Amino acid sequence: MATGKIIQVIGAVVDVEFPQDAVPKVYDALEVMNGKEKLILEVQQQLGDGVVRCIAMGTSDGLKRGLDAVDLAHPIEVPVGKATLGRIMNVLGDPIDMKGEIGEEERWAIHRAAPSYEDLSNST
Repeated sequence: MATGKIIQVIGAVVDVEFPQDAVPKVYDALEVMNGKEKLILEVQQQLGDGVVRCIAMGTSDGLKRGLDAVDLAHPIEVPVGKATLGRIMNVLGDPIDMKGEIGEEERWAIHRAAPSYEDLSNST
C-alpha cells in the first residue's frame, strides 16, 4: 500500500501526491487519519506528476496539508446479501439505522456494472 501526502484541501475536494510509480487508480479508496478520526477519500481524477484529486466521504474539517493518505488499493465496498435487506447504510457501508452491525457475508465495490436482465429476480 502506497502512502501519499495531502497537498491541497478545498472543502470536500482533496489533492494527494504519491510517488509517480505508485499512483492510485481512479475509484480507489484512500485512508487518512484526521486526528483520531479515520476519513476515507475516493480517487476521482489523476492530475499527473503523481497527484490525484479525491472526494472526501466525510467531513474534511481539520484536514491539512502534509497529512499521510494510504492507498487501500481497492474501491469503496459495501455489504451485500440478505443481511442488508431493510437496512440503511451510508456510502461506506456503515449502518446508520441504529440496528447494530449488519453482519454481511460479502462486500462489493460501489462502482460496478448493473446486473444483466437475465440475472434479475422478482423474489428475495
